Amino acid sequence: MTTTTERETAAPPAAPDAAAETEQQSPEPSGRAPRRAARRVAAGVGAGIGRAGRAAGSLSARAWARTAPVLGVVSPFGWAVLALTAAAWAAGVALSWEEWAVVAVTATVALLGAIVFVLGRLRYDVSLDVASRRVVVGDRAVGRLLVRNGSSRSMLPAVMELQVGQGIATFPVPRLRPDAEHEEIFAVPTHRRAVIPLGPVRSVRSDPLGLLRRELTWTEPEELFVHPRTLPLSGSSTGLLHDLEGRVTPDISDSDVSFHALRDYVPGDDRRHIHWKSTARTGQLMVRQFEETRRSRLAVILSTRADDYADPEEFELAVSVCGSLGLQAIREDGGLTVLVQQGRVRGDHRTRMLDDLTRLELSPARTSLAEVARVASATVTDASVVAVVVGSLVTPTDLRAAAVRLPVDARLVAMQCVPGASVSRGRVADMQVLTLGELPDLPNALRRMND
Repeated sequence: MTTTTERETAAPPAAPDAAAETEQQSPEPSGRAPRRAARRVAAGVGAGIGRAGRAAGSLSARAWARTAPVLGVVSPFGWAVLALTAAAWAAGVALSWEEWAVVAVTATVALLGAIVFVLGRLRYDVSLDVASRRVVVGDRAVGRLLVRNGSSRSMLPAVMELQVGQGIATFPVPRLRPDAEHEEIFAVPTHRRAVIPLGPVRSVRSDPLGLLRRELTWTEPEELFVHPRTLPLSGSSTGLLHDLEGRVTPDISDSDVSFHALRDYVPGDDRRHIHWKSTARTGQLMVRQFEETRRSRLAVILSTRADDYADPEEFELAVSVCGSLGLQAIREDGGLTVLVQQGRVRGDHRTRMLDDLTRLELSPARTSLAEVARVASATVTDASVVAVVVGSLVTPTDLRAAAVRLPVDARLVAMQCVPGASVSRGRVADMQVLTLGELPDLPNALRRMND
């Protein structure tokens, strides 16, 4: 009993504190808290450095935006003279060298004098006009540059620079009184097919020594298109591009304009096509059957791969042949599709087609002629004539590989451009091959092909 009483009256041991118990159950490893604090400090320092860097970058950008117009006036030679001047002043003052002091004074006077030549606000009204922005190779392209003093005071002499292609044309502008004008007429060489950038027009002021050079742009750049030479093919293309109303095909249609034959009536036929005279004679309903006609459509494949041409002159002849065929198709209101290795040339309008042909250049493309023919067969399914224009390095094997990929119901013609060669005609598979030595041979070659 005594033992039982002691057990009942004995006080239970005191429960430990909850926080202490938690701390005892999951004690934090030593060193983790300092590392967390270090990471927080590092993150704060990094964010501060980032903000400081962005602020410094913004400040430097604003400073450069304000100082660039001034620093940009100094030419490379001017920077060299400026460095020499600083070194000469340092040597002349610090080392008491009279020779360097003389050099420093002379260079300083030259720099101050150069500033006088470029100071002043320029208020020119500059206009650039070209008689025609689209000319043919060999035609005269004339332009006019008009400079007018739009300020209320006289303007010192200046120089206008006009970028023409890769070169720069320079026009001196004399001293202009208020509202005075100065006009310059210039001609752009058009010896080759090209897209020639014209402009921008910049005014240039500089000192005689070339220490400072101040440029201001007055016009936006424009483009002058020098189109390839082309020939009209009216009369010579009869048989190749003709039949404005459509081309008769072997396909049979129940409704068209070219009558083919009569057949028995089948339920569902259009009663308007019943031939009543034959029906009355035979006692059975007879309906007309027609040959399907299609709109004449020309597809031209022009190779722009450098490996297909012996020299650039062959490619220029090929572009001219392609342009002549395309223009004739557009004149006759027929469909036109022009394909090259880079894609498709616009053929919906003569100007757009010639502009695209003018931009074409030879390229080391890996796309073969057969692959372009495969694309043409898949995209131009309604072509009635397919003309392949290539250079002298295209072999009969290449032409045969292209011919087997072109539509079987189209007339296939290959025109191989070989400057200086005589006109000849051959055949590769189902494709007629014409050899052209110059552009005037094209009409005669088409006549010979149609004979």
